[in-house]
Amino acid sequence: MNPYSSPFSKQQLLPQEETLEILKQKGELFIGIPKENQFQEKRVCLTPDAVNAITANGHRILMESGAGMGANYLDVEYTNAGAEITRDTKKVFGCPIILKVEPPTLQEIEIINPQTTIISALQIKTQCKKYFEELAKKRITAIAFEYIRDDEGKYPAVRSLSEIAGISSVLIASEIMAATNRGNGLMFGNISGVPPVEVVIIGAGTVGEFAARSALGLGANIKIFDNSISKLRSIQTNLRQTVYTSTIQPKNLLKALKRCDVAIGATRGKDRSPVVVSNTMVEHMKKGAVIIDVSIDMGGCFESSELTTHDNPIVVKNGVLHYGVPNIPSRYPKTASISISNIFTPYLLKIGEDGGFENALRFDKGLRSGLYLYHGILTNKSVGEWFDLSYSDINFLIF
Repeated sequence: MNPYSSPFSKQQLLPQEETLEILKQKGELFIGIPKENQFQEKRVCLTPDAVNAITANGHRILMESGAGMGANYLDVEYTNAGAEITRDTKKVFGCPIILKVEPPTLQEIEIINPQTTIISALQIKTQCKKYFEELAKKRITAIAFEYIRDDEGKYPAVRSLSEIAGISSVLIASEIMAATNRGNGLMFGNISGVPPVEVVIIGAGTVGEFAARSALGLGANIKIFDNSISKLRSIQTNLRQTVYTSTIQPKNLLKALKRCDVAIGATRGKDRSPVVVSNTMVEHMKKGAVIIDVSIDMGGCFESSELTTHDNPIVVKNGVLHYGVPNIPSRYPKTASISISNIFTPYLLKIGEDGGFENALRFDKGLRSGLYLYHGILTNKSVGEWFDLSYSDINFLIF
């Protein structure tokens, strides 16, 4: 025996700080990206560039063939970026980490392996109690990307999709107003000698702000209504110009609606959007005016609104054209996919650096706020109260 040999291994002699570094380097992720099969969902979680960045860091990505087709990304682009492609849906759902835009369906949950981690939207308003019970049976860890917070405590995924929805609402309105789309033939644009289009925006959040920005850019006159003075003040600051703002007073709102060519609804409520515009108010609007109800996914803020689809988006009531498609960002799937991908990629790389999800949840408070199931245990208070399910505080489970 060597007299200078130590009774301890090299690993045991490492300082604690170096041990932590070794643990962090072990996080090789194996991510499955299935093809979205929900109605009119064309977005994909990662672009080929994002896949390239992730696989270059030593992680594996298995994609279902055609997963990026809706957003105009070909399988060969993903293959060149380092992803593996398969036509076997079960194989993709067999990966330890599953990345989706829409939440998995009950049929998809059946083919997911126990102890899998799922990152997707939750869309709490569309879920049922059984969804959470089935995930719990398989001891799934699930993260809702709309609940993930950034360093400033804001929701990056929600903001990003709201920006798209806000800009889209004005672009859609301009399309509908064209005479070729049954519209009144008015055009957005600051044409010399022609009165500008009048736009009413109800709600001064992110959707309202980006709708206002786009409408102003196209030369429209805008009026913004919201019951939050701080939001109205903030939107003035962000737009860097003085615009008409008002609290939601029926008299002022009705006066504005009577004159407007486009009304955009972008309010949010706790359970559903508050109905701000009644049927009677809509009856007083101009014939051929356009209503874009961006809040339709939460019930809508116009009483006359109803759910429509991308194939048949417009309903005419009282001579007013109503647009009530709930998933507006999927109208521009490539832009929406790039936006979602930009949010996912840094998180996935960070999770790999931290040594996997268990460590990442300990280190990252923002990621932890997106967690609603931890090994089958419900950890989200809102979900628990909404569906009458028992829930636990995640901080007691992971430390």
